[in-house]
Amino acid sequence: MEAGLRVFVLITCAVLSVALGLVDAEAKTGRREQLIPILGVTMEKKPVGTVANLIVAFEERDDHGGLSVHFKSGPGRFSKMAQTAIQQAIYRAARAANMATDSWTIVLGVPHPGVTIYGDSLSAMVSVTVLALARGEPIPPDRVITGAVSPDGRIAPVGSVPLKVAAANEAHLRRVVIPEEMDVADADWRTPFLMQVSPVRSISQAYQALTDHPLGP
Repeated sequence: MEAGLRVFVLITCAVLSVALGLVDAEAKTGRREQLIPILGVTMEKKPVGTVANLIVAFEERDDHGGLSVHFKSGPGRFSKMAQTAIQQAIYRAARAANMATDSWTIVLGVPHPGVTIYGDSLSAMVSVTVLALARGEPIPPDRVITGAVSPDGRIAPVGSVPLKVAAANEAHLRRVVIPEEMDVADADWRTPFLMQVSPVRSISQAYQALTDHPLGP
């Protein structure tokens, strides 16, 4: 077996193991969980696009004591900036969707040992995933969004979109949702062959693009 294929098989087995564990946990506890991709760039002199995974767990409590968001400290972790961006995005996305968050508990984890997640460009993906889990409409595994969430519920621009789209293509993700408003630093670029790139402006448009379901009552 060639080295590249062997690595691919090992990664596939690891992801399947995590996914099966999530299904088993949901059956036992009633929580809804999903392994999701996120797009980023490396922190190097010449950055390149990367794809990582997060585990997002959602549970609706009997009380209404307020939104509770927990970040696991291992195997990987979230930077303080990423934590703040995610918490704000969940509030903003839920408000845009007219959904109450006061009985929600969210637990997030990074299944990659030693990896720290930085920035705010993952916050749209996490927040839309939370909405989807709350509604029982999980996002297909070959779709992802890069973007932040503005205070008024818009999908805000983020940088390095061309690098992130290229990384998504290498990871065989078939639909990438991006902010309609592009970062001025990103030059013109071409969509990779067989990939669908969907510019969106709002949380409702992002939700429709990622789940194929309208975000309505």
